[in-house]
Amino acid sequence: MDSLLKHLGSGNALFFIIVLGMGGTFQNGFHVTVISSPSPFVKSFINSSWTERYGPPGPDTVTFIWSAVVALYALGGLFGSLGVRLIIGKLGRKKAMIWNNVIAIIASAVMFASKFANSFEMILISRVLYGFTSGLGANVHAIYLGESSPKRIRGMVTLTSATFVSIGKLSGQLAGLREVLGREEWWNVLLCVPTGFAMIQLLFLPFFPEAPRYLLIEKNNAEQCKSALQCLWGPGDYEKEMEEMLAEQTAIGGERSKSLLELLRDKRVRWQLITMLVVNGCIQFCGISAISVFSYNIFQEAGIPEDKIRYVTLGVGVSEVLTSITCSFLIESVGRRVLIWGGFAAMSVIMALITVTLCLQDYTSWVPYCTVALLFLFVIFYGGGPAGVLPSLTHEIFIQSCRPAAFVFTGTLRWLGFTVLGFVFPFLIAQFKSFSFLLFSGTCMGGSLYVFFMLPETKGKTLLEISEEFSRIKVCGSRKREDEEKMCTVGTRL
Repeated sequence: MDSLLKHLGSGNALFFIIVLGMGGTFQNGFHVTVISSPSPFVKSFINSSWTERYGPPGPDTVTFIWSAVVALYALGGLFGSLGVRLIIGKLGRKKAMIWNNVIAIIASAVMFASKFANSFEMILISRVLYGFTSGLGANVHAIYLGESSPKRIRGMVTLTSATFVSIGKLSGQLAGLREVLGREEWWNVLLCVPTGFAMIQLLFLPFFPEAPRYLLIEKNNAEQCKSALQCLWGPGDYEKEMEEMLAEQTAIGGERSKSLLELLRDKRVRWQLITMLVVNGCIQFCGISAISVFSYNIFQEAGIPEDKIRYVTLGVGVSEVLTSITCSFLIESVGRRVLIWGGFAAMSVIMALITVTLCLQDYTSWVPYCTVALLFLFVIFYGGGPAGVLPSLTHEIFIQSCRPAAFVFTGTLRWLGFTVLGFVFPFLIAQFKSFSFLLFSGTCMGGSLYVFFMLPETKGKTLLEISEEFSRIKVCGSRKREDEEKMCTVGTRL
């Protein structure tokens, strides 16, 4: 532990991680939670804006426009994720983040001016731009971190991108309190707050180097790579780190960055893609959205006064942040695999228990308190398990030529899942009510079993070693098919 902290404090790495996080995943976390607080005020503004220009709106007009305000953020996020490979290929990691901040500032200016221009259309434009910057920034943030960190603390460093999501969520909840900016006269200012953090990144990021791995493998510049490592992690020759990068460069053999279609066609990364599909899918449909929907009713049933519930909800956000920070210290000792399958397994059990307590809450006075405790436990295992480890895993299981397209793939899964869940979830809750938690429990258990039986551990291994581990994964019948293919190849040669 001490050596890890010493490693972080030797150079400018700690400051680099903080600055990168402010304009990276923090933005996504903030935008996800902050939109709920000013929703009545924004709806009122849409109504008055429409009425002033077109007369009284129809019965569903305001609801439709508000739905578009929410949905366009996800659409922008999808476009941002799809553009990752192209943008970082042209600009590199550092310049991509800098220009992403410029777009965020433009989006903020449009949002701020919408109130004075009496234009709900400007809100829609701003939300698309916010989504784009969140989708692009979150992916570049994770790539930049992974390509800048030494193997020994790679998991700990890349996990900070998940920590900043949690911090962003909590910050959005705090800023939305009535005592802060959650008042009608401040709604446009509230929705511009995250851009202040993007401006901090825009101011300080130019003083940090480009990602060392990118400099050596893609730009073939050993001197700049070494200089970047020394700037971030302190004095040293970093021969082992650079040898590992050169070995990966040799293995790639000058291959250009793959497109998403090329990645999906590449049989060598089939198990990596399946792993990302399973883990991302299970995280999306694990039930964290159900917790968000049910939390207010759960706290109310537990006897917590209505005016205090929002502060208890903040406690849930604080627990997620603390768990993510704790996970960053555990990931290099416990490993990625254990944290993921163990987290999913615990979440599955908790979801099943929540189903039981929700069904029994009318029979005994103490049962709602058990539900509250289970809710906190679920968030802890979610933030300290699958959700926390995912950024590290995504970076580690793909080599340099595949990584940009891999982040396009995972980003697309994330934002499409977010959109699908938004449409399906209300019907699911209406149909099954508390029993929907059993479906989430089964999803979590499926993810746990897959990771336990199929996913190799990536802790302390080079990216080439991890790729070799995946290539050795076999399922029933695969060995036989492989032998038949080899015999056909030998027969053809003869």
